[in-house]
Amino acid sequence: MSAGAVVGLAAGSLATAGTSFAASDTKPAVRAEVGVLAVNNLGLSTTEARYVQCWIQDYWGYTGALDGQLGTNSWKALQRWLKTHWGYNDSIDGIVGPNTIKALQRDLKAHHGYTGAIDGIAGSGTKTAFKDFAADSKQYC
Repeated sequence: MSAGAVVGLAAGSLATAGTSFAASDTKPAVRAEVGVLAVNNLGLSTTEARYVQCWIQDYWGYTGALDGQLGTNSWKALQRWLKTHWGYNDSIDGIVGPNTIKALQRDLKAHHGYTGAIDGIAGSGTKTAFKDFAADSKQYC
């Protein structure tokens, strides 16, 4: 079969699929609520992120899995800690935005060798210091 014939068949199949879908009475399922489920380990390996989860489980009300995936619930626990001690002044929503990063950078500057600006950007210096934070958290696993 020639390349032109394959392209023609593929195009015809797509056109048919498009018209058959448009004629369908099927309505898509709609979810009532969509939550933030993104994982943001800020450069940590799953093992290092698990160490952080062990620490937040012991001290900040984290009840999720110790799976090395810093998702919404992990970050909510971290935000509770950051709010209490490091000047986080935003919602406890589990979203790793600039305010979360700024508060984290304050701790990292005080205790984990971070030397950069408190700018809310999780650059290489922030990530390196967060690895130090994770290493210190290993004892809680």
